[in-house]
Amino acid sequence: MDDALRSAARYVYEAGKIVVFTGAGISTESGIPDFRSPGGTWSRYNPDDLTYQRFRSHEKFRKLYWQYDRERYPAIRDAKPNPAHLAVVEIERTGRLLALVTQNIDGLHQKAGNSPEKVFELHGTVHEVTCLDCHSRWSREEITDRMDREGLEIPYCSYCNGPLKCATIAFGQSLPAEVLEAGFSYAGQCDLFVTVGSSLVVQPAAMLPLEAKRHGARLILVNDSETPYDHVMDVIVRGKAGPIMSGIIEQFKMLAQP
Repeated sequence: MDDALRSAARYVYEAGKIVVFTGAGISTESGIPDFRSPGGTWSRYNPDDLTYQRFRSHEKFRKLYWQYDRERYPAIRDAKPNPAHLAVVEIERTGRLLALVTQNIDGLHQKAGNSPEKVFELHGTVHEVTCLDCHSRWSREEITDRMDREGLEIPYCSYCNGPLKCATIAFGQSLPAEVLEAGFSYAGQCDLFVTVGSSLVVQPAAMLPLEAKRHGARLILVNDSETPYDHVMDVIVRGKAGPIMSGIIEQFKMLAQP
């Protein structure tokens, strides 16, 4: 691992325009539980009942969705950034970070200190609520407080009475086109693409490193398990994101010393 880590640090040092792409593996080290594991929140619900289409179709499914969402929210709300998140902030501080594309909904990159304008959330954010009809948005805390205060099981828009939903992407719901397009655009512009904590199985986001490679970028993968795209990576550092990303930054700083 030491050789791979040193190679990764050198790639960061030599790069001018870096895209970092993060998945769930960067956030599990912040104590966010795996909601899909046996006994997790997800296992107590039928996934078919939580699709976007079901949410739209009937109040009983909106009620079920909000019950599920309110179960998972506190653990995400209270989570703190870990060393891997802080390492990505360090990359931004070097002036090399072109964009940070994430599959995560937890907002931990912004909480760690990354510039919000550089963060592109493919699956939305748990910290906001949106009206599906007029697209007005509120902070999650405001809607949660309102639900508690008024005893609501399902919140509706105070402007148009449309259904309110957490601003995350549900099954059956399209990814935000502008965010996906930005991700692919930046992947095509960078000279280094760093994947951290993603198994690279969810499409079309899994194609982002291939887009970067197609335009000549080097690829680094930091992940604790194999992915379908290991064969195209220039450097793979296997293990937990926190210690590895911290190690890369430490090695980078040594290279950057005058």
